[in-house]
Amino acid sequence: MVATNFEIISRNPIGDDSHYKDIGPYEFITGRLYYSIDPKHPDSQLITDINLISTNNRGEIEFSSDIQILKPVNMKDDSNLLFDVVNRGNRNVLGFNNSSHTTSDENPDIGNGFLMKQGTVIVFCGWQTDVPDGRIRLHVPEALDQNGNRLTGQAYQQFDLSTDTHELLLSDREHHPLPTSDMDDQNAVLIERDWPDGPIRYIPRHEWSFARYVEGEKVENPNYIYLPKKFKSGKIYEIIYTTVGAPVIGLGFLAMRDCTSFFRYGSEKQGNPCAGNISRAYAFGPSQSGRFVREFAYLGLNLDEQNRLVYDGLLPHTGSSRLGEFNIRFGQPSSNHMRNVGNIKALTYKESLDSVLDTKDSLLWRLESKNAVPKIIATNSDVEYWWSGASLSHTDPTGSIDVDPPENVRVYLFSGTKHGAGSLPLTTTPDTPEPIRQKHFSNTLDYRPLQRAVFNNLDKWVREGIVPPDSKYPRIDNNTAVTRESLKESFEKIPAIGFLKALPVRQRLSFGNKMDKGIYEYPATEGEPFGTRVSAIDDDCNEISGIRLPDLEVPLGTHTGWALRHADIGGEGHFLPLQGSIIPFPRTNSEKDQNNDPRNSIESRYISKEIYLKKIRVSAEILVKKRYILDEDIEGIIKGASEKWDAIQLL
Repeated sequence: MVATNFEIISRNPIGDDSHYKDIGPYEFITGRLYYSIDPKHPDSQLITDINLISTNNRGEIEFSSDIQILKPVNMKDDSNLLFDVVNRGNRNVLGFNNSSHTTSDENPDIGNGFLMKQGTVIVFCGWQTDVPDGRIRLHVPEALDQNGNRLTGQAYQQFDLSTDTHELLLSDREHHPLPTSDMDDQNAVLIERDWPDGPIRYIPRHEWSFARYVEGEKVENPNYIYLPKKFKSGKIYEIIYTTVGAPVIGLGFLAMRDCTSFFRYGSEKQGNPCAGNISRAYAFGPSQSGRFVREFAYLGLNLDEQNRLVYDGLLPHTGSSRLGEFNIRFGQPSSNHMRNVGNIKALTYKESLDSVLDTKDSLLWRLESKNAVPKIIATNSDVEYWWSGASLSHTDPTGSIDVDPPENVRVYLFSGTKHGAGSLPLTTTPDTPEPIRQKHFSNTLDYRPLQRAVFNNLDKWVREGIVPPDSKYPRIDNNTAVTRESLKESFEKIPAIGFLKALPVRQRLSFGNKMDKGIYEYPATEGEPFGTRVSAIDDDCNEISGIRLPDLEVPLGTHTGWALRHADIGGEGHFLPLQGSIIPFPRTNSEKDQNNDPRNSIESRYISKEIYLKKIRVSAEILVKKRYILDEDIEGIIKGASEKWDAIQLL
């Protein structure tokens, strides 16, 4: 057991047990889990710079994770463990499955209690070293050279701005930065573009500094870059510079393996509060965390050092076909742009050929070689198809042929959705960490009922052998998977919609000849774009493939997985990452004629609100029969549809 000890810091009752009387009250535990791993183990050798870490007197490497646990006070001996791959140090799984709202380190909001009603033990484990203070963190040693000195090397960061500013922190989303090793580094390069793949403009080195802007003055600082004329909203900035200090961030993958192994197999004597009670384990991760789950599978880490199975099932959500900067020297795990090193490989679940590079690969080959493949249900929003090439998880890299997932994998597109679950009000300024504004209303499709059914189906698959519903995604062989460019004319026929000025590019990248050692050289050498595909659309410009929620079967508007930047934030008409749109239908025939809108009006589609809601109910009931949503979510879907009707009528 490489997780050696769990130190409990706090232990308190939480929530209202009236929602889960058969299970009883829950408790919230915080603590720290300590690991001691064998660096010579074959799995350890997959971790970049593992051989550059000092060991203890037993020849082992020590590190630790912040841990939070939600568990029944009185556990059953046949419980599920659900490992939440925390996103940038924040809890995820309660928001997606319990419809809760908070992600802070305070006592969690348990929302509707969906997971608690099943007696699920939820473990939140730190796997990322650079998260902002106060979040769930991984604590690891630095790699050092043979003389015990800190490592230096190239770092790269990209910034997509929605506000003007004099200074930029050398990180993504306010994470702990990679500092410059030389304040006067004349080899550092700063460039500006009008969109992520637009022409490069070099900003002369004498015009910017490693510094902050403090009370109107420049103050040297190795963690920031400063531009007197300001970095402009709507522009893209990229910097290449030399940094110092290389925490071995790939140990986060061993934390994911050994944390769950500990709470599944560890003893009470070792401090395991779940000892003897865990029968199955699943892992869930959205977005950044979904990419982390995919890379965990690609590394084949589903057996612990005692050769025991760790996870019975994996739930990568919005992970697209990508990996991440999770196991490289000077990696920044939070980074999420298309020149991220995690975009080098477009990995299907079954082996496929990249005819451009003449290489074969698959996400699961290492797990297959170990006979340790878990059940997998992979889900994506429409954003991942339009932005980052999610279709490449089920086509070859050229986008020419379908590559069907194996029997133990399901792949679902949540049709017409944005990256996160949508909601009212109708607004062009969605709630995001940084203020943004988009041209159209933010997409309102709430796909969380689909996510709850996905978890329920995975559990039944593992526990009872009940096979989940078929995969649903765009396919080349039935012409439902099409190029993005082919849809431009359809969208532009509707004056209220328009189309993107430039499409995001996912392309083959090479970062030098040391990539196999986890060392990357910038800038990347750019190769041919991958063959990305999206769903074909109907006459309303709504997607026809994937799982269509009642909002698409009985629509009030066009729903997209892309959004246009508003002129107010610069870059007007360009792609706004992670967002989607709803463009309501004209409410009346006169409004349709006035706006020259080819889409049928709401009044011509539905005689009344009551008829509309009856159609919504029928659509929801069909999804229940097909097991894509749960019966308990029908009334919530109808309530949401009623509120959307009212909101559109009041425009």
